[in-house]
Amino acid sequence: QVQLVESGGGLVQAGGSLRLSCAASQNIFSTNAMGWYRQAPGKQRELVAAISVGGRTVYADSSKGRFTISRDNAKYTVYLEMNSLKPEDTAVYYCAAASMIATLDSANYWGQGTRVTVSS
Repeated sequence: QVQLVESGGGLVQAGGSLRLSCAASQNIFSTNAMGWYRQAPGKQRELVAAISVGGRTVYADSSKGRFTISRDNAKYTVYLEMNSLKPEDTAVYYCAAASMIATLDSANYWGQGTRVTVSS
């Protein structure tokens, strides 16, 4: 049973914006921190942003000031609003869920990924 489903990826020009969505099952969303990761070709997966159940947020340095993570508790969905996109943001973006932000790297729940391509 698929429990995390990402959407919203696509092709965008540098400087543009995209909003990614991750729809989760209720039992996962309500009790877990949620995070967005990305993996570019030939690179390791890295945390982009995370949000706790209570709404505390964490951002990678590369995301600060450009990306915003949020969660809609009524829709069991977490969003990643990405602005001022750069070619180096090109990657497959994954949604993850874990009991705490600190444990997201080893999360039990992962989405299938959505591809973001930023052209120069």
